[in-house]
Amino acid sequence: QVQLVESGGGLVQPGGPLGLSCAASGIIFSTYHMAWYRQVPGKQRELVARIAPGGGTNYADSVKGRFTISRDNAKKTIYLQMNSLKPEDTAVYYCNAQLGSRPYWGQGTQVTVSS
Repeated sequence: QVQLVESGGGLVQPGGPLGLSCAASGIIFSTYHMAWYRQVPGKQRELVARIAPGGGTNYADSVKGRFTISRDNAKKTIYLQMNSLKPEDTAVYYCNAQLGSRPYWGQGTQVTVSS
């Protein structure tokens, strides 16, 4: 059974940092493309950052230079370090694992950026 468990969400002031983690089980982690998505009510889920099995990364334009995605294959975990957070980064953040056309999703973790 595949499980993706996110942690680290919460309330942070504008300009502050926050880190998210996603622990995976039930998959051969090192072979999967892993990603973070986010969603706000009434809008489509959008890609935030993706990391390939080999470590290559890509980011949404809105977070480039502020967010960093990384992975630890030994721990079967990905991370999202978010810096210089803005109110518009407020969303539910979801972990995603994909191999071919089959995606898996975590339950999501709320990130709220507010003073």
